[in-house]
Amino acid sequence: MFQNEEKVNVYLEETCDAEGALLKSINRETYLRETMPHMMSGHYQGRALAMFSKMVAPKKILEIGTFTGYATLCLAEGLQTDGVLHTIDINEEQYERVSGYFERSAYAGNIRYHIGDAFEIIPTLTGDFDLVFIDADKKRNLVYYDMLIDRVPSGGIILIDNVLWKGKVFDDKHDSQTKQVIELNKTLANDSRVEKLILPIRDGLFVLRKK
Repeated sequence: MFQNEEKVNVYLEETCDAEGALLKSINRETYLRETMPHMMSGHYQGRALAMFSKMVAPKKILEIGTFTGYATLCLAEGLQTDGVLHTIDINEEQYERVSGYFERSAYAGNIRYHIGDAFEIIPTLTGDFDLVFIDADKKRNLVYYDMLIDRVPSGGIILIDNVLWKGKVFDDKHDSQTKQVIELNKTLANDSRVEKLILPIRDGLFVLRKK
């Protein structure tokens, strides 16, 4: 689409709101300490997530896939004062460090950080979710969506990351994981319960609004 994607990304970051000090610190430490730092939402997508959250003004958010907590804190920016954000991740080794980030934030009292299998944890969480962000095991994206679609009220938003899958969805031949992403996209495109579009942000962000 663009001849120099790196220049485009720099320009997008320069023309959106800046990262706060804590987010900038998480960004830097993620790139210093993680073997796959690209899994983090990062500056521009983080501002997009924060914008969606502020437009929805959710009482309750669910995030599947915490990683180092960058997206979590961006989503928390739109929470109502007494709102709650549940975030789930399978990696217990990051718990202490990521919990520390949350404690340093303005949303320490609003975030509930769960370690374990999201498939098992989601049924233990009560109530509906005004905003859902799915950014975890790609093989289970459709499973999570099916688990949650009836728990999102009319006007609620579901966001699913990595739906362009590094451009592999456009290839003639597909590996098994790419086939799963394509099947997810086809299923969501035909789901009459939601309004939907894919934004070409980073690796593709599916935005679905419950009718």
